[in-house]
Amino acid sequence: MPRFLVLCLISILPALLAPSAMHAVEAKADRFQFNNDIEIQPDEKVGDVTCLNCSVRVLGRVSGDVTTINGNVVAEQGATISGDVTTIRGSARIENGSQVAGDLTAIAGAARRDPQATVGGDVTSMNGGGWVFLVFLLPFAMLGGLAALIIWLIQKSRQPAPVPAYTLRRN
Repeated sequence: MPRFLVLCLISILPALLAPSAMHAVEAKADRFQFNNDIEIQPDEKVGDVTCLNCSVRVLGRVSGDVTTINGNVVAEQGATISGDVTTIRGSARIENGSQVAGDLTAIAGAARRDPQATVGGDVTSMNGGGWVFLVFLLPFAMLGGLAALIIWLIQKSRQPAPVPAYTLRRN
């Protein structure tokens, strides 16, 4: 009887796994690049797109967020982005006929939206390099100052204890 049960399980196992295998094929792959531009073609569907020191050009569909650091984002006509578009030290341009479901944010760069482009969330542009200092470097400077203060307080509380003077007696 156990053999029969094992054979039944082995025979129905592929049927049970087939939907999950099909789901894996349909899943949209994320894209990540470093120093190499990303271009999403009109017939492509991808998940999140992240680009460091490079730019992203979207002609197709992105089901997640588009993020660049030190690069630009261009969503051309017909592009659809289901998440947010964020650039740090770069510009974001959303052209006519493209859609962004989330926010459009450019830190130390410009956010441009053509009149016929659709953005579901807020459009925020923080021009100038001072924002990079405020957002990234200032918190690290404050943490460094806090660490220096703690070290100074610990050293101040550890003043050396006085050493009693010993005299030698001669008999």
